[in-house]
Amino acid sequence: MLNSFGFAATPHIHFGVGMRSTLVSIIQTYGSKVLLITGGQSFDGSKLCQNLLSELEENFDVRREKVSSEPSPQMVDAWVQTYQGFSPDVVLAIGGGSAVDAAKAVAGLLPSGDSVMDYLEGVGKGKVFANKTTPLIAVPTTAGTGGETSKNAVLSVIGEDGYKKSFRHEDLVAKHIILDPELTLTCSQEVTAACGMDAFTQLLESYVSTKANPMTDALAWSALERIVTALPAAYEDGSDIQARSDMLYASSISGLTLANAGLGVVHGLASPLGAFFPIPHGVVCGSLLFEATRINIQALKERDEHHPALAKYAKVGRLFAPEMFMDDEDALKMLLGMLEIWQQHLNMPKLSEFGVAETDLDKIIENISGGSYATNPVMLTHDELRALLQARL
Repeated sequence: MLNSFGFAATPHIHFGVGMRSTLVSIIQTYGSKVLLITGGQSFDGSKLCQNLLSELEENFDVRREKVSSEPSPQMVDAWVQTYQGFSPDVVLAIGGGSAVDAAKAVAGLLPSGDSVMDYLEGVGKGKVFANKTTPLIAVPTTAGTGGETSKNAVLSVIGEDGYKKSFRHEDLVAKHIILDPELTLTCSQEVTAACGMDAFTQLLESYVSTKANPMTDALAWSALERIVTALPAAYEDGSDIQARSDMLYASSISGLTLANAGLGVVHGLASPLGAFFPIPHGVVCGSLLFEATRINIQALKERDEHHPALAKYAKVGRLFAPEMFMDDEDALKMLLGMLEIWQQHLNMPKLSEFGVAETDLDKIIENISGGSYATNPVMLTHDELRALLQARL
């Protein structure tokens, strides 16, 4: 008999090459005023995005803001105050994870004018969000965070006393998501690698999570089957529309699986690393994933050799060489070997390149995100966590 589980409702997803052509008609069902939140240079440098902007301005009253770094509570509050009087019918996000997260938070707060600090987990006032929200439409232009399908807006204050926390509520989920692979064609190799490793990490961590269930497993597996070939293909040839399509699908699915199954130690450590140091989230994932997976597997073997996560890790390992017969031990070696190759081939930097030193490790571990780490398949010791980070200095 299946164990009990829940699965959050999903938004209306429009997937396919050219699907951006549906955007105007979708917005028209809500009204005529649009607050558009985009990336900075990525949006302005994309001909397809500029064509979209022209089409939007021909049909709607459009106000635009740009996100050039990870969104902060101060940014969100300022935009809420600026545009509450405008009272947009729709908040539209066109960009990467930062643009989507910022738009998600702004859309949630515009009707009330509240500060996001009323609701931000761990650092806010602890109020329960129960307000009307402005409809959000998300059009991702990178394949990484999967933020378009999740209910949490991640906001950051970066520095010695920084934090990376979520404003989270089911009503923040987008009403419509347009997944058009052509919009990701202009992603650089660097962005493709970092975002791709974020998506892969989210899929792998949610697949072996202690909260995984048959629905999240099925979704994660459908995406893992694609991303193992799509990520290196998209990295090598950014114009490969099949690879870009598979990556965009995998990324969006990873948002669903993380929201419903949780994550693991990589994302647990990514929270303080991204708060204390100027490290892009995808880079943290790409830098830590091999070592984190190696230590997880080693700890599971030592403490619970029959843990179901070991068989799942092995199953993913077989995806890299489906024509070969491998027992679980060989499949685990294949998984680790390929993750190490990806780490090197995709040029994932060391943490020290962003100012992380050995003297910072204990502080990072002390501030590990309990929410993400809670569903790691095995609880690692302080020494194991330190060894993980030290290996990537």
